[in-house]
Amino acid sequence: MLNPGDYPALSALAAVLRTGSFEAAAAALGVTPSAVSQRVKGLEDRLGTPLVLRASPCRPTETGLRLARHAEDVGLLEAQLARDLGAPPAPAPLRLAVNADSLATWFVAAMAGHEGPLYRLEIDDQDHSADWLRRGEVVGAVSARETAVAGCDIYPLGALRYLAVATPAFVARHFPDGLTAEAFARAPSLVYDEKDRLQDNWSRRIAGRSVPLPAHRIPSTQGFVDAARAGLGWGLNPAALLADDLARGRLVALSPNPVDIPLYWHVSRLNRAVLAPLTTAVRVAAVAALVQ
Repeated sequence: MLNPGDYPALSALAAVLRTGSFEAAAAALGVTPSAVSQRVKGLEDRLGTPLVLRASPCRPTETGLRLARHAEDVGLLEAQLARDLGAPPAPAPLRLAVNADSLATWFVAAMAGHEGPLYRLEIDDQDHSADWLRRGEVVGAVSARETAVAGCDIYPLGALRYLAVATPAFVARHFPDGLTAEAFARAPSLVYDEKDRLQDNWSRRIAGRSVPLPAHRIPSTQGFVDAARAGLGWGLNPAALLADDLARGRLVALSPNPVDIPLYWHVSRLNRAVLAPLTTAVRVAAVAALVQ
């Protein structure tokens, strides 16, 4: 069990894992690297288990990760208490999981709507971002998962709209006879990473059967648009990023029918009260930007 005297060591542990090294943690805490090392080592000795894998960067053991997340939860509660008492709160790290397309189109407005915390974002596919919350590595997540993560509240946000696009020249070259399975099997597509199933799912619906897609891997939302604009391939992009390209004819939609991906805000029930202002900001930003 933890006792009150463990909290300086917990803060040191969280700082090491947040910054990746004992030296960077020492600079963040305003102490010496030796002091950080002694605090972490003392906690490891008392608990009888290693908490940090001393590599470059430092990585947590399973127990170390749980303790560091506990320290961050305590920091959030202390920051809220300071605000409630009218005292200036110390900035508290707030770890969230968000899909890249939401970050590129609307989630920054949500963060700006709740100033105070220091945001630490984990970027993952919308079908997998809730896994970070399930593992206890974040306190909130934007996800396509429509059922609540255990121990969490869930709020529907609306749908992020996508259009499948390419350049006119690309369409003329690769789809002269329309969106056939044979054309999909030859035309280069774009994927964000190995978890990205948008193009596969969409082409299967259009072609009537699954087709192995040749693909460029472009792990960047803006890079995805740039690659389509450069004629490298076709892909589904957030409609909010395409208005100018479509208006100028640099890109054309492969189909007039958009793809709407419903999104949900999952938030830890343990931190519900502390994160209530952020939840409000997320829902307000979503109403302004997503299809309702």
